[in-house]
This record gives sequence, structure tokens and C-alpha cells, in this order.
Amino acid sequence: MSGACPHLPPKPPARPARVSLRRYIKLFRADILSAQPARLYRAWMAEFRTPFFTSYLCNDPELVKTVLKDRPDDFPKSDRVREGLAPLLGNSVFVTNGETWKRQRRIIDPAFEGGRLRDTFPAMWAAGQSAVARLAARADGQPVEIEAETSHAAADVIFRTLFSIPIENEVAAGVFREFKAHQHAQPVLNLWALIPLPKWLPRLHRGEIKRTAREIRALITRLTAERMAEIEAGTAPDDLATKIMTTADPVTGATFDTAEMVDQVAIFFLAGHETSASALAWALYLAAMFPDWQERVADEALREIDPERAEFAVVKRLANARDVFRETLRLYPPVPMMVRETTCPEQFRGRAVAKGAQVVLSPWHQHRHERLWERPDEFDPGRFATENGKAGLRNAYMPFSAGPRVCTGAGFAMVEGPLLLAMILRAYRVELVEGRPAMPVAHLTVRAKDGIWLRIRPRAGGGD
Repeated sequence: MSGACPHLPPKPPARPARVSLRRYIKLFRADILSAQPARLYRAWMAEFRTPFFTSYLCNDPELVKTVLKDRPDDFPKSDRVREGLAPLLGNSVFVTNGETWKRQRRIIDPAFEGGRLRDTFPAMWAAGQSAVARLAARADGQPVEIEAETSHAAADVIFRTLFSIPIENEVAAGVFREFKAHQHAQPVLNLWALIPLPKWLPRLHRGEIKRTAREIRALITRLTAERMAEIEAGTAPDDLATKIMTTADPVTGATFDTAEMVDQVAIFFLAGHETSASALAWALYLAAMFPDWQERVADEALREIDPERAEFAVVKRLANARDVFRETLRLYPPVPMMVRETTCPEQFRGRAVAKGAQVVLSPWHQHRHERLWERPDEFDPGRFATENGKAGLRNAYMPFSAGPRVCTGAGFAMVEGPLLLAMILRAYRVELVEGRPAMPVAHLTVRAKDGIWLRIRPRAGGGD
């Protein structure tokens, strides 16, 4: 449904054009998004110089293609991000580079191939049914902080699909509880990581970050060790954890040991839970902002979903839910920026870029770029049927990154997100809470500064 929207989805204000480094660091620590100048929504490239390093934000689709698709080995992930997330993620596939990363992906990728999505669908469906049932207690019209509910649902999906256990399981509940504490303590980047200190010098992390990371990893180690024992005994369920732990690297023949698997499970939980929770919460908020699209999704879900049948084919029939979720990912990409590093001197748009420079790729800015998208700040799920929308999907849409390092779970997320959105809106109507607008900020992912508050009411005919 193209055309002008009566109101725009929330967008953080941009900072003044010029600020001191000290002021920028203060703004950056509070929120990455509002720390950036408005010109980045029109610029093809921008250079930022500090006493410690130089970075280049690249919005030019050709530059992004060079970095992510054409020459990814020449632009490895920057250690700046790795430094901040090291306590939780260890040596996971999210932070490794080179041959280590390639070996990890050779083992992990088969678990997420097309046929496996069908296998995991019943677990995803069960998590959706549980989410709908839990919301019944909140569907009294009182304000509900919906991010807490979507976090619960997304964590349930992860544990059911990965380890065949619901979120109510003691260990799963412990991971979920500690992760919420870790999420509140963890900045996007550890500030010490911005300074190129010698590798032997220890990095400083807040005590709460280290404590929660230690607790999460201990619980995941318990789950992983128990699964390893089940595999050896021949009693393991056929879920994602079993698939990954029994897959041998086709090059070396080696499998993940327990320690390596703990690293991978940590990133599956971070990437699969945190990002899905963020996207689903924003999708529900946008559904409340734009009731016409909410009704389209609800009508479609009432028509297509049989609550008694976990039918994988329904995924293709949820076209409106898919478009709403896709547009949500455009406006609120869960991972707003990605950082790479140059391994040799480069020429970007005629400008010399030195070896070791930081290359920032920003889904947040590219998805709202004024030269790439028509009405970039408007919510319009119908845009993807237009020529501009189709071109944007091809050239300027990367909520899951792109190229060889595209998120392993991208297909998984595009089944989970529209399905849970449709199941929830089939059962409930969501409404905005007056005086409690949501404002995006970037921490681990794009969340709302003071939460996303909605009223939830039962939908006639949706509770069968």
C-alpha cells in the first residue's frame, strides 16, 4: 500500500554536524544511532578521524558489495567488536576470521539448510503457541512492555529448536535470566577496544558483564556436555544441536568438541534470540501504529493458520506477515552497524584508504538512505512490489549482512518472524499506549530506549 503515511515510525534525532571527540565518545556510549550526523542518510561515504584510528562509513552499494561479496577475505571482521563481546562469545563464528571461520561455517551451515527448516518448524510452532497462551494473561488492555514478551518467545524458539527443551526448563530459564542481565550491562563496543593497545595488555570489562557471561557459559556447557553424552549413547534427539555436533568438517574430518560448541551456542543464543526479539517487538509496534496493516496480517492469519496443524506450507501463504516483517527489518535492522578492517591499502571512491582502517557498513543508514529508497522513513510493506523496492532489496538491504558471512540463520529468522507475528495478531489486537512512544537506541541490537509499550486485547475469532 504505497502513498504518504499519516505519521512516521520513530527515528532517533541526529547529532549536530560537528562535535568534539570527547563529546562523540559520550554520545556513542549512550547510543550509536543518535551519535551520528544526519548527512549519513545521504552520503555515499564518510570519513571519521580520531587520534587512534580512521574509519570510513560506506553506504555506496558498490563499495558494500566489494567488502561483503567480492573480496570478503580482504576485509575481515574488526577486532574492535570482538574485544567487547569476548567474555560471552569466546571464539565463536561471529568473531573469527580466515581459516578458523571457514572451518566453523563448514560444520554449522548444513544444520540450517532448506530441508532443516522444515524439520525445526514444529518446534517453532510450539513456541508460537506458548507465546500466544502466555499473552492471554496480559490481554486485559493494560500497558504491556512487549520487548520482554518477545524476548521470552524468541528464547523459547532457540531452546526448542537447538536443544529440544522449552524455556520453562531449569537450565534454559537460567540462561534466559542471566542473558537479560548481560544485555543490560553490555555496551556495543568496549571503549578500550577503540584504542589499539598491545594484544598482551588485558582488556577491561565491567564486573557484571564478566559475571553474567561466566554464568551463561557454565549453563550452556552443562547443556552441551549432556548432549554430547546423549550422542555417544545414541539417545540424542534430532535437533540443531545434534546436527551441528555430529557434523564433521568435510575438509579436516574434525567435529566441534564441547568447548567449541559452547562458543557456537553462545552466538546462536545472542544472534537468534536477541535479534529475533528486537525485530518481533518492532513489528508489533508498527502493527499498532498502522492498524490497516495489522488487520491485513490478522485476516490472513485467521484465514491461513489452522491452530491444530503445524503445517510448514503455511509459511508461504503468510505474504502480508512476511512483508510487514521485511519492512520492519528495513526500518529497524537488529544489527545496525558492522565493522570490517582493511588488510592492504585501498581506493574508495577515489580516496586513499590505509591498511588497518575501520570500514563501517551500516544497515541502519543504508536502509533509510535518501538516494536509494523512496520515502525512506515511512512504513510501507507494499514498497517491495514496486521497482524501487525491488531494487532496494537487491542493492541496499542487508539485515542479515551479505556475501559469505551472511547470517547462517537468515532463512530461519524469515520463517520464525512472520510466523510468530501472524500467530500473535491472529489471537490479539495490539494498540499504542498514549504518552509512551518507543525511541530506537542501539545497544547489543536496536531496542527501544524505555521499552516498547502496547495494549493487548483478545481478537474475536482468534482464540480457537
